[in-house]
Amino acid sequence: MSEQKSRAGEQPRRRFPLYVRVLAGVLVGVLLGLVFGERKYLLGLGNAELGRLGLLVVKLLKALAVPLVFFAILDAFVKTDISLRKGTRLLFICAVNATVALGIGLSIMNGFSPGRHLSGALAAVMRPNGATSDPAQEILAASKKGSLGLIDNVSSYVPRSLVDPFSENSVITIVLLGVLTGVALRRARARASEEAGPGLSVVERAIGGVYAILVETLDIVVSVVPIAVLGVVADVVGKAGLSVFRSLWVFLVTVLAAMALHALVYYPLVAWFIGKKPPRVYLGIGADPILTGLSTNSSLATVPVTLKALDRMGVSPGSARLAACIGTNLNNDGILLYEAMTAVFLTQAIGAPLDLGGELTIALASVMAAAGVAGIPEAGLVVLPLVLGAAGLPDALIAAAIPLVMTVDWIIARCRTVLNVMNDMLVAVLLDVGDRGEKNGSGAGEGVTSGSGCPPGSSSRA
Repeated sequence: MSEQKSRAGEQPRRRFPLYVRVLAGVLVGVLLGLVFGERKYLLGLGNAELGRLGLLVVKLLKALAVPLVFFAILDAFVKTDISLRKGTRLLFICAVNATVALGIGLSIMNGFSPGRHLSGALAAVMRPNGATSDPAQEILAASKKGSLGLIDNVSSYVPRSLVDPFSENSVITIVLLGVLTGVALRRARARASEEAGPGLSVVERAIGGVYAILVETLDIVVSVVPIAVLGVVADVVGKAGLSVFRSLWVFLVTVLAAMALHALVYYPLVAWFIGKKPPRVYLGIGADPILTGLSTNSSLATVPVTLKALDRMGVSPGSARLAACIGTNLNNDGILLYEAMTAVFLTQAIGAPLDLGGELTIALASVMAAAGVAGIPEAGLVVLPLVLGAAGLPDALIAAAIPLVMTVDWIIARCRTVLNVMNDMLVAVLLDVGDRGEKNGSGAGEGVTSGSGCPPGSSSRA
């Protein structure tokens, strides 16, 4: 009873969903931009000052993203455990799906170059915000510092100290450190004596506690995103008019087209020809979790519906739990597609298209970020600054572009969730095919342990 009362007491705070508040912020920002332009209208303040205040949210997101990714990975290592055989199969399937997703997204971006439509409006916004140099030249200069040599590329991800990756926001290095620390923690737990066991338990509880605090902190920051969008939109419209939003529609349509191709062509075909689930089964029975994910904007909240749908498809409970609960940390095609396409779009917008090495770096950073943020609210938006930084984009461009992307992110986020849910189902189907192919399998749930079955304390993978 008390729990119900507390939840009822929290209801007014969440009366309006985030996307509704973002839309309200966009509308008010457009109105302020059109009415006042670049004039001062409130105690010597104008839309430019509102824009600078809005950019503070971007800085907070970037500051929170690095420790969030690190502790999310450690939390996953602490709370989940699977056998080597099942883990290897899971990684292989997820790697293939991610490769196809990136191939679709980058092919569309390179084939149509939609970023060029944003070039004029983005330049008009960046210059007044303090950019003193050409961002295209900054990216070119940064690319000359790198090398296509294997050893040089690998060494660039090895930090000089454990502090450097956190201060430099290096998402690839952070993920590698998180995996290394997680593996070491698990090995220490396996070898721990009775005396050392309680000490490791304290460390594991501390990791879960820090992660929970960071998630709550992020929830507070995300709640003020609509205010940030209001300020930045007012600043943008006051300086560049409404032309920037016509360009953003090109970005929106391009990203949604890539997601539709991946979700409605690749997933059903693989489920049909390899998983032996025709579209009427995969899409028909899977319609419930797909629509639930679209409406809730949370693939984790959709897990119970996903498990029921997989059971109706005839997928074994072990494969379903492994894919939809534990594998949820890896089944993030929607996020990595969004991250990679956004980075390439922005480099095209400033006239600095990337070479093969640059796009491979973006792809790797997107995969790392997508794997590291499972369960974090508004995950795709949170790690976007890190991926853009890995692409070599200057801070001025990141600060100007991310609030603009926020205005359409609420639409893309729901489609990202759909892809993540469909990926959960496809991975479960393919894992089940492998299990059925092994004549001497040891049971549906072998090698899968995770407390209550799904990672606790998570709220969204959008």
